[in-house]
Amino acid sequence: MRRLFGRRLWIGTSSALLASVLSGAASAILGLCGPFTDVSDASFCPFVLEILTLGITTGTTATTYDPTSSVTRLQMAAFLSRTVDGALLRGGRRAAMNRFWTPKSIVLGLTTVGASPNNVRSDGSDLWVASRSGTVSRVHASDGRLLDTWTGAGAANDAVLALGQVFVNSYSTPGNLYSIDPTQPAGVVTTLATNLGGSSDGITFDGTRIWTANQASSVSIVTNTGVPPWTVTTVTAGFQVPTGILTDGSNIWVTDYGAGTLLKLASSAAILSTVTLGGGPAFPAYDGANIWVPRNGAVSVAVVRASSGAVLATLTGNGLSLPNSAAFDGERILVTNYTGNHVSLWKAADLTPLGSIATGAGTYPVGACSDGVSFWVTFLGSSQLARF
Repeated sequence: MRRLFGRRLWIGTSSALLASVLSGAASAILGLCGPFTDVSDASFCPFVLEILTLGITTGTTATTYDPTSSVTRLQMAAFLSRTVDGALLRGGRRAAMNRFWTPKSIVLGLTTVGASPNNVRSDGSDLWVASRSGTVSRVHASDGRLLDTWTGAGAANDAVLALGQVFVNSYSTPGNLYSIDPTQPAGVVTTLATNLGGSSDGITFDGTRIWTANQASSVSIVTNTGVPPWTVTTVTAGFQVPTGILTDGSNIWVTDYGAGTLLKLASSAAILSTVTLGGGPAFPAYDGANIWVPRNGAVSVAVVRASSGAVLATLTGNGLSLPNSAAFDGERILVTNYTGNHVSLWKAADLTPLGSIATGAGTYPVGACSDGVSFWVTFLGSSQLARF
């Protein structure tokens, strides 16, 4: 017995039985292996039929598979690409909910949140919106209902979900770090630290510590000490205007808006490598292989391979206009366009543009995330959270 794509396939199954199961009354028109008349080895027939069913190959003709011919590197690329596409399309939450379509028009729903919403993050069930007006909103993902609002988060800017908590930083000088226990009723946030670097913008978690990118020329690392205040280490060496920050599971990456770079950091926040991008890199997203970096000034998106720091592509057009934040839903990348009042979409696997969607005049889309089913975007201009 062998396993392929999570299914058990019995090597000894006869071709006659396979034909009967797969085609029923139509078995008379089938060959030795499904439609193929030239696959006589029953042990390989299940694999051939599976990749036929998944659309990875269609054979050389309607009735021949040509099992003994060599495969070129170009053909292999096509087979592997179809395999990846099929696995992504069939294996995600969107497939389970029959959401195979890609948005083509205006938003599916709007939720009014705190004034001046900046960024939004998903915990898988709910969305957490940090608003510069000092509130943090909790929105139910399935229907867009506003569930709760926490107060006391002055200049709330971004959030990260970790350790069973919601951590929020503030765009203030010095920066603050707040926490919310989502199991407790809404109220006033807990202040964990008041000495982050100034103008704390992006925030992430490395599995142990919280990191913030501070536009006042620093990166802060926050260590859990159990009770407030938590310990903050702020590093300034080598930074100009750190803006967005994320982890690829091994390293921290920071965009430096002022220097026009993407920086790979060590656990001490020392700079390990520098990717020169130019054009005002803003808030990136990681798709498991590549980092997508919107560039405000260059009106483009740079795609950087995380393993090597190589710039794979620079994407333009597709509705880009002051691109700000990127988000990944498992298949697609969405980028918000602040001045263009659009969001732009790409297929992450091969960088194919999927078009842009107008969000409405004066909406000013800023932050973005995905819950694995929908994209969620904050509208700074209308104080709303939009679902695509």
